[in-house]
Amino acid sequence: MKRYVVKEVFYSLQGEGVRAGTPALFLRFAGCNQDCRKETHGFDCDTDFSGGEKLTLPEIVERMRGQSPSCPWIILTGGEPALQVDRDLIDGLHASGFKLAIETNGSIALPDGLDWITVSPKVPEPEVRQLKADEVKYVRACGQPIPEPVVEAEHKLISPAFDGHHLDPRTLQWCIELVRANPDWRLTVQLHKFLGIR
Repeated sequence: MKRYVVKEVFYSLQGEGVRAGTPALFLRFAGCNQDCRKETHGFDCDTDFSGGEKLTLPEIVERMRGQSPSCPWIILTGGEPALQVDRDLIDGLHASGFKLAIETNGSIALPDGLDWITVSPKVPEPEVRQLKADEVKYVRACGQPIPEPVVEAEHKLISPAFDGHHLDPRTLQWCIELVRANPDWRLTVQLHKFLGIR
């Protein structure tokens, strides 16, 4: 039976994006195909996706139910979940009664069947492979311009880059001004960091 390398499973509130504040189960996969650093991306990655445990689909379902027996939403995240998410996982989790959202860097095209797709590109636009999403979200440091996305999405969001759990007021103000100057975009912040939750 296939096993997926999972870094962690937890129950919390969605911390950012259009669905911010809603309860969700988080399935964080180990591994990533990007190395986000301040020198190349304007910010350092602040997520630990190293290590992990090999779990079968039934084991994943059991862990999810153990976190919250009634929450319907699972957020597939990482690292980069597209390295592991496949039709077997999607179909199995749907069959177990879950709805599936994914947060991806967009560098790998996703299988069909996901209920909500967030693309947060970490590669140059010509290298983005997931071209349709519900929302496209760009993390921006102070001085970085408004992007020109190739992803087709109903919602376009700018998220100010944090330094760990600290948000520089200049970065926040820069992102506010980007959205003011580009009213088809929306501001989102990492609410979970303000609230001190996972």
